[in-house]
Amino acid sequence: MSLDPSVIGVRSDPQPRSWTSADALLYALGVGAGHDDPLADLRYTSEHGDDTCPVQKVLPTFGVMVTWGSRRGRKMGDFNPAMLVHAEQEVVLHRPLTAEGAVSLTSQVTGMYDKGSGALVTSEAEAVDPATGEAVVTTRSSVFIRGEGGFGGDPGPKAASPIPERAPDEVVTMSTWPGQALLYRLSGDRNPLHSDPRFSSRGGFERPILHGLCTYGVTGRALVGTVAGGDGDAMASMSGRFSSPVLPGESLQVAMWRVKDTVTAFQTRKEDGTVVLDRGLATWR
Repeated sequence: MSLDPSVIGVRSDPQPRSWTSADALLYALGVGAGHDDPLADLRYTSEHGDDTCPVQKVLPTFGVMVTWGSRRGRKMGDFNPAMLVHAEQEVVLHRPLTAEGAVSLTSQVTGMYDKGSGALVTSEAEAVDPATGEAVVTTRSSVFIRGEGGFGGDPGPKAASPIPERAPDEVVTMSTWPGQALLYRLSGDRNPLHSDPRFSSRGGFERPILHGLCTYGVTGRALVGTVAGGDGDAMASMSGRFSSPVLPGESLQVAMWRVKDTVTAFQTRKEDGTVVLDRGLATWR
């Protein structure tokens, strides 16, 4: 089994993508909005909003679903899919997302790096307004494929952590629940790693794990609620590195550092201190 470096830099043909109000609502429920308090997130979980925002709004991390599946049908090589885990994710929101919409998507693999025990594959997807060509969402991500390293390639760039060496300014506890992965998967990521114990055991997990992008979305909710007072339209970008799996039902603690007025560094941990989303950085309008 091996990876195919010939796909690097080859941009896909444009493909249409659209979403509905129901898609955005389902995503919000999947990342925990309204679970602990059904009245707390009505702007994201209903079409009628709440007293302070009487219309439906969209969580900014839904941007990753806007570009989801943009690489579908393009093989990166021949490898065991049970050995693939999400490693990094960034979403750049060029404008706030609407409750329903349509875009034109292109994507490309941007790199394949030799990490010894595995390979890191990076990619980028761009969603533009099909009528004007204006950028709507850009996502950058990477996946780590265990057992595919050792091919003698470039190990890749090393980025410094944005986390300050001081106590965080805020720490917010966010809950997950045992069946959350079964709900989140309905937004598009049907990877059986998150639902089928037979498949997850092939990847070395005793039981199905929570989607990394679900953890990302839960963290995004904590950031929006704490830094922006619940206004998701204020977020311009969010990035982070996945460092440990989360089991559905585990509580998460999101630590935040206000680096600048428009920049927040963050780190998400389990209750035992295990870091699950590291080197986090969010920017604000």
